[in-house]
Amino acid sequence: MKWVAIAGTWSNTNEQVEGDVRKEVSEIIKSGDGIVTGGALGVDFIATDEALRLTHSATQIKIFLPCTVDRYSKHYRKRAEERVISPEQAEGLIKQIETVLKASPVSVIENPTNKIIDKDAYFDRITNIVNAADRLVAFQVNGSAGTQDTINKAEKKGIEVRKYSYTI
Repeated sequence: MKWVAIAGTWSNTNEQVEGDVRKEVSEIIKSGDGIVTGGALGVDFIATDEALRLTHSATQIKIFLPCTVDRYSKHYRKRAEERVISPEQAEGLIKQIETVLKASPVSVIENPTNKIIDKDAYFDRITNIVNAADRLVAFQVNGSAGTQDTINKAEKKGIEVRKYSYTI
């Protein structure tokens, strides 16, 4: 099995982005390969949702978190309290991660050393995702710096990169 990193924005998606993500993930899963994501909203959420819809076992999914599941859940609930995201988004993401964890405990890779979830923790997570991947499919919206960092790291590693670009 080959592992394909799926990367993209957490904050700006539309029907075109969602359709492209679902199509790519569907092809990956149906080919017998797996996806690697960062367990975030947006592209990561859509990709994981599609993979779960097609596999039900989660063995073709790897989710790298920037911290522990418990700390990540608290972080997303706090972001909802701050009105950065909605409570529905926070709870939906938490439920998705818990679903993957229950179906395949080895599919959720926690980072227990990070106590603070900040930009550095997220960029470290990107490194872990790229290191676990055989190739990358990136969905870059509005020139996202995080997605570009993922692309740069994948290119430096020498793996194939397929990039979709959007302006929303």
